Amino acid sequence: MLPVLLAVLLTQAPPANPRQQGVPIGQGKTLPTVRLTAPSGGWTVDRMLLVEGSVSDRTIDPVVLSINGDRYLMRTFSGRFKRKFPAASGKNVVTVMATNKAGTARAQATSYARIPPVPLKVILTSDTKGVYTDLHIYEPTENSVTEVEDGSGPVLDVRSMGHVYWANTESPSGGTFYLNEQGGSFDDPAYGPYLYVHRAPPRGVYLIAANYWPSGDKAHTVATLNLVLYEGTPGESRRMVRVPLATPGSTRVLAWVNVLGDGKAEVYVPSQDPAPKHASWPRNLDEAVKSLTSGGVDSDY
Repeated sequence: MLPVLLAVLLTQAPPANPRQQGVPIGQGKTLPTVRLTAPSGGWTVDRMLLVEGSVSDRTIDPVVLSINGDRYLMRTFSGRFKRKFPAASGKNVVTVMATNKAGTARAQATSYARIPPVPLKVILTSDTKGVYTDLHIYEPTENSVTEVEDGSGPVLDVRSMGHVYWANTESPSGGTFYLNEQGGSFDDPAYGPYLYVHRAPPRGVYLIAANYWPSGDKAHTVATLNLVLYEGTPGESRRMVRVPLATPGSTRVLAWVNVLGDGKAEVYVPSQDPAPKHASWPRNLDEAVKSLTSGGVDSDY
């Protein structure tokens, strides 16, 4: 009786809202064709990598882009897409995926960049159109961490950190912040990506956060953080973090990065990782983030 009842309930269940199903798919019923016109392969000395092409099904928006496994979402306009991204030192494998009702098509190209390695790269995308999932980077400064007299460990003051985000893209320490620029606007809502690259990050603790502002009937989204450390070196490491964002105006801490120097760094993701043990980590991370914004910190922190 129970299996029959379960089957009835499943058949009567309302269909999921399309915005709750991740990246939207195109409406075409014929497998799309993806064409990449850039990169064209070969070698380059440019720090920025142009990705350009077209998709036959013009209802597909966005396409999913992977560069060496890092996930981006690219808006399409009349079936075309175009944007520059920070290149990785050495091999750059570019894959564009377009999905409609008939399935997923792919196109791939490889470019080699003769540029210095990038020690810190942050990429933030979201899976919902019409929302702002703003990337916020807090950089270490001379006054952001202090030692306490009782010897219990360093203490972090977020208010003393350098704050880089959409309204203040100038990094005090030399990082580069890229706004979500697709379709002509300096900062469109929707999928992103927001990017932050630091080619010479000073030692210390960095905070990576997302501030969520939905619009219309958008209740929540899924944010995807791709974090790359010491890209293009033998010590390269990558971390993907996917978290739901649901509270309007709230800030969600996605990850902490502790740059230790000499090609070493540690990543701490709240609610996923055990508390960091290195002596240079501040002991008050949980308390420090409470002062981030007037909207407060997402309760899932």
